[in-house]
Formats: sequence, structure tokens, C-alpha cells
Amino acid sequence: MDAAEIEQLPALPDNTCFGCGGANPIGMKLAFELDHAQRRSRGRFQFGPELQGGNRTLHGGIIAVVLDEAMGKLTRLAGVRAVTAELNIEYLRPIPIQKPVEVEAWEVSRDGRNLHYQGEIRDPDGKPLARARARFVAIATR
Repeated sequence: MDAAEIEQLPALPDNTCFGCGGANPIGMKLAFELDHAQRRSRGRFQFGPELQGGNRTLHGGIIAVVLDEAMGKLTRLAGVRAVTAELNIEYLRPIPIQKPVEVEAWEVSRDGRNLHYQGEIRDPDGKPLARARARFVAIATR
């Protein structure tokens, strides 16, 4: 894969978004890579105990945030600014805190202003831990 096809999407220091903003002191500061050739976003994370639900596993709401952010980054490939209109999460297995995970999202289809995406959180061996489907609605062009 050509390095020029990969765009780094860091947590921007002037963005206050809880998921991806660098300017939110209590935010997650999630950073992703955007693969233009494969039309996917990817991230690698290890979440700490401050984000746990029960039993040393990642809180379900945090899982939703991570998948929403991964899919939301795909709107750059479509050249639009968009908002989440629908989000469906399948919690397949508990996600342990303080263990590495990989997140990936990809476009499924586009119908006018509606962008349909899917995403997964996987363990380092590639086993799916959570999966999502979402519909984003374009509100402006970039």
C-alpha cells in the first residue's frame, strides 16, 4: 500500500468532540488512519479503567462512541460533512480494558445524502468483539 493513500487523522487540538477532539480535557482523543485506496478507516487502541463498565470490560456506551467515530471518519471519503442518523451496535463479546483492540470501518452504500457504513472492533487475532451499522446524513460538502 502506498503511504500517500493513508491519511492520518489525529485528535485535533482545537476540536472539542468527546470522541476525537484534542481540546476536550475529558475526551477520548481517538485518532484514526483513513485508507483512501481501500476506502476504510482504522484505529488501534487500548482503553483504561476509567472507561470500564462492569467486570473490567469496556463500557457499552464507549464501544458505541468508538464505532461511531470510526464510521464518521469515512465521511471524508465522500467529501461531505455528515451526522449520525441511525446507529445499531451488536455487542458480540466483552471487550477487556487495558488490552489492545483494532477498529475498522467501511462504506456499504450511498443513497443521495444517506451514507451507510459498517464497523467492527476486533481483538489482535482478528476476532470480532463488537460490530455496528450506521446511517449518516450529509449536511454539507467539504
